[in-house]
Amino acid sequence: MQVLAPIYGLADAGEEAARLADAGVDGVFTFEGPHDVFLPLALAAAAAPVALMTNVAIALPRNAIHLAHAAWDLHSLSGGRFTLGLGSQIRTHVERRFGAEFHPPVPRMRDTVDAVRAVFESWQHGTPLDHRGPYRQHTLMSPMFSPPPSPTGPPRIAVGGLGPMMCAMAAEVADVLAVMPVTSRRWFEEHTMDAVERGRSRRDPVLGPLEVLPELIIAVGRDEDELAVADAGCRALLGFYVSTPAYRPVFEVESAGELQPIARDLTREGRWDDLGDLIDDELLARIAVRGTPAEVAAQIADRYGTHSSRVAVYLPYTVADGLWGELVDELHSV
Repeated sequence: MQVLAPIYGLADAGEEAARLADAGVDGVFTFEGPHDVFLPLALAAAAAPVALMTNVAIALPRNAIHLAHAAWDLHSLSGGRFTLGLGSQIRTHVERRFGAEFHPPVPRMRDTVDAVRAVFESWQHGTPLDHRGPYRQHTLMSPMFSPPPSPTGPPRIAVGGLGPMMCAMAAEVADVLAVMPVTSRRWFEEHTMDAVERGRSRRDPVLGPLEVLPELIIAVGRDEDELAVADAGCRALLGFYVSTPAYRPVFEVESAGELQPIARDLTREGRWDDLGDLIDDELLARIAVRGTPAEVAAQIADRYGTHSSRVAVYLPYTVADGLWGELVDELHSV
């Protein structure tokens, strides 16, 4: 099983990509956070021969032409190693942080994917650009603004999904469904894959096979001290996620939906450091993947190996020396 790992910084993005490549990872991805989601990957592309992915670029506020240009340039710069990962974010951030329209998110995301594909088709094959969607219209592409065709073909498009409607839409029109990291075995089997099969039944065969890419929060350590550090980091991250209403359905499936309003109140009181205390050992083990490198690899193979050949992993804590390499080696052996 191949492994994608995160890079968080900007100035050190190249060095971090090279370090992760030395540890054996197969790809790196960036977040929409304190830095631009595309720029660090330009540094990573030059520093390491690994796959690159935005995970994810918030799509609804961005123009499809801007998305296409950033993706095409990174794909060209990396020799065909880039995947354009798109996500919808939540309504509050799209409307209040980005100042853009959000509702309805699934049709808007579908229109975005269709629009970007239309641009890619124009650049790759010279097809006249004529996308007339419900939310985006692009009907002009002059030669002056068209990059040359890609020798490796256009970038792949991934869509991040959690809810059944977004997952089904992604399975129908995207190249990759990036399953958001707040998941559990039960949610994945009963909700995600059910939606994927509905989307696949409507998929155009011209698009080729869909890749299901699970994104996993991992608490890994070789001894109790390393696991204690990992547990603390994962509890804090899951505490943040449980405060967000969009993730409540996953916690409800795991009989922990009542934590959401408690976590919401903590954030309103500014008690961010207390969120991790809401995640007990049992809930941590059901949503995150926890154990030694060998145990983590075995659990991932058991949960996701039937459906996936790659995973994107989140280790939200300081990782001890050598641990990345051991984890990647174990996952490669799956």
